[in-house]
Amino acid sequence: MTDGDCIFCQIVRGELGTEFVGESENAVAFRDVQPQAPVHLLVVPRQHVPALRDLGWEGGSVATELLELAVDLARQEGLHEGGYRLVINDGPDAGQTVFHLHVHVLGGKKLHEPLG
Repeated sequence: MTDGDCIFCQIVRGELGTEFVGESENAVAFRDVQPQAPVHLLVVPRQHVPALRDLGWEGGSVATELLELAVDLARQEGLHEGGYRLVINDGPDAGQTVFHLHVHVLGGKKLHEPLG
C-alpha cells in the first residue's frame, strides 16, 4: 500500500469529508466509524507513519503531540472525571488493521478487561 492508498492519509488530506474533532500542527482527530465505546476517537499524525515502531527516536515530538491532543480531546469530551483509555495497536498481532499510526481514545462508560 502506498501512502496515497492509506485511508487515514485520505482523511488527513480532506478527501473523504471526515469532520475533525481536534487538530494540531502535526496531528488530526476524528470519530471512529466503528466505535467500541460511547466516545471513540482516533488521533493520527498528518504524516504517514505506518506504526509506532516506525517513529524512531526522532519521532518523539510527534508521539508527544499525539498524546497531548488525545488528552485535550478526552477533556473536551468530558472523560476526565470518570477516566478513559488510550490504545495504540502496533502491528497485526496487536490488532492493528490500518497501518497508519493512530491513538484510540475510548471512554464514556466503564471499560472492561481483558483487552485481548
